[in-house]
Amino acid sequence: MADVVAFTGITKLDTDPDRVLAEAADKLEGVVICGVGKDGDLYFASSFADGADVLWWMRRAEHALMKITDALESGES
Repeated sequence: MADVVAFTGITKLDTDPDRVLAEAADKLEGVVICGVGKDGDLYFASSFADGADVLWWMRRAEHALMKITDALESGES
């Protein structure tokens, strides 16, 4: 059987959340998780105790996502 290599590029297809969490294990110093539970409800958890830190990292992630989107729209890779 051949080895399966996980795709790490940008895709329009959803990725299994358990896979995303497993790939992040042992790589992070802090984490903010925002997701949708199997019941459709919001799921939120953070390793940061300070709400200001949580918001800071959420905004930084939003900024990074916007930059990726801008690059894709302008034809950059």
